Amino acid sequence: MNSALILNIIRFVLLLTAQIVIFNNIDLFGYLNPYPYILFILLYPVNTNRAGLLVASFLLGLTVDFFANSGGVHAASCLLLAYVRPVFFKFAFGLSYEYQTIKINDRLSPERFTFILISILTHHFILFFLELFKFTFIFEALLRTIITTVFTLIVSILIIYLFKPNKK
Repeated sequence: MNSALILNIIRFVLLLTAQIVIFNNIDLFGYLNPYPYILFILLYPVNTNRAGLLVASFLLGLTVDFFANSGGVHAASCLLLAYVRPVFFKFAFGLSYEYQTIKINDRLSPERFTFILISILTHHFILFFLELFKFTFIFEALLRTIITTVFTLIVSILIIYLFKPNKK
């Protein structure tokens, strides 16, 4: 086992545990729920096995669904985010992102911020739209998406920089 795989397993377990124990219990005003567990999908290395990311994302979402009793919406939104992640990389970093060594947990550049924001926004929109599952609730889904995206973005950036690996 290489160190990248061990780091991803540790990240998976820690983010999942934090989501289940801490963040699932935060519900401010009925709209504000942070979901920083998706950082696992965002921080997954760029040039690794895509099928592994899809399987891990599905298991991540399914586990959150199990503990949140949400019926599969987290699994679907995580799987979709993992599937469209290369498109968001191309949008934020350009066509040659595959040849670059992109680390999301480096300093916050406009490209990294764009990638994180679009990813969180997409995940939350799919999550809340599937949760409400009626077109008549589209404005409530949009409101919850925007409010929760801002809160999750702030929490995610704080988590990235609090647990940033030291440069030697």
